[in-house]
Parts: sequence; C-alpha cells; structure tokens
Amino acid sequence: MNRLKPGVDIVLDILQTVAEKQPENHFAQSILRQYQERGGLSKKQLEGLFGKAQKIKEIPQNKLATLEAIILRKKEKQKSEKPEITPLYMKDEGALEIINKILEKYPLHKRVLFLKSKCDNHKTLTVIESEELKKFLKILK
Repeated sequence: MNRLKPGVDIVLDILQTVAEKQPENHFAQSILRQYQERGGLSKKQLEGLFGKAQKIKEIPQNKLATLEAIILRKKEKQKSEKPEITPLYMKDEGALEIINKILEKYPLHKRVLFLKSKCDNHKTLTVIESEELKKFLKILK
C-alpha cells in the first residue's frame, strides 16, 4: 500500500491501543501479531477491529474515520456462481434410431455395427458417417 506519510500507520496505532486496553481479548492480540508479521489485514478482520475500537473512548474519532475509510476502500471477495452441469456428450438420437432400424433387418451388418459401437462409446459421428447411415436407410426401404 502506498501511503502519503510512511511514518503514520493508523491501523497499527488502533491495534496497539485496543491490545493495551483489552489485554484479555485474544482476537486483538492475534490480529496485532498478524499485522506485524504480514503487514496487512483482511476486510473482515478490519471490520472486527473497527467494532472493538468503537467501544474504546481513548481512540480519537479521526483515526476511527480513517480506519472506516480503509475498510470501505478494500475490495469485497465474491464467490462466482456454480456453472450449470451439462453432459460432455449428447447422444444423437436420430442416428441411434436409424441404426436400430437397420439392425432389425440386418443384425450382422458390419459397418452399422461399427457405427453403433462408436455411438455407444460416446464418440460423435462424422458428417460422412451420418450420410452413410441415411443412405443405408434409403436402400433398406
């Protein structure tokens, strides 16, 4: 974070004051340690600190206002919506109907059996193979 005055750290001042005034508060001690180690806090942690700091009378209002401005400036994380689950393969019902009609009359037709196994293994038929099925159906009638 780029600060206008690098020597002034409002968050650290507030953290230290809250930790001094409430030594039994584990939350304040924990986020003070985290702020010193990592150099920053999350928006939720800052909001929790703001709630604790409002209860302490020794903290000036201008520091609280600055902390509130820092909180408002932080971005809020949003979870994206789960995408709709769609099947990876859609069976070609028209091709399966044609294959079944052909196999009713000629159950040992090798090419049609090959195309049926291809459909059963969730592989798409090419345009040439689809045209071939239609041609077989025309010959059948």
